[in-house]
Amino acid sequence: MAIETLTYAELGARLAISSMAARSLAKRQRLPRSFSEDGKALVSVDLAGIKHSPRPSGRREAGKAAATAKIASMQAEIARLEAAAARHRDDFERERERADRLMVELLQANAEIKAAGESAARLEGLLRTRDRTDGALDSDGAAARRSASLAADLVAADRRAMSGRSTSRLSTLPKKS
Repeated sequence: MAIETLTYAELGARLAISSMAARSLAKRQRLPRSFSEDGKALVSVDLAGIKHSPRPSGRREAGKAAATAKIASMQAEIARLEAAAARHRDDFERERERADRLMVELLQANAEIKAAGESAARLEGLLRTRDRTDGALDSDGAAARRSASLAADLVAADRRAMSGRSTSRLSTLPKKS
């Protein structure tokens, strides 16, 4: 049990490790330290009492290579997922625009249906009014004139509905293309 005073470099050479590893070992085992006249740190150590076996350096390199490969595969997976997310976002935007267009078409169709219902009610009212005032049938061809007048009113109502001049506020929405 001979205690020797060595520098970190000398301790590393004796144990076949680097000087930094020797310094770390001295700290872990709390070996007494002092300084030489030239400012180098000296460690008092009993080499027989130190149980240290250096790790093979190849194992670290293999672990580093495995970690590098794992990082590369994860980066590739991240890139793949980002591309998929971008595609999904594009699909979402396209479907949202489609839904907006369909909603506008639905609102326009509802407005047209409402306008057609109003026109039908108005025409039924006209028919009832004319039937009461003119009589059901007459010999002068008034019934034929009534049906022609009703047909003209119906065509005019259809044209108004198709041109978008509905009384509904929903039909005033801008059309998307």
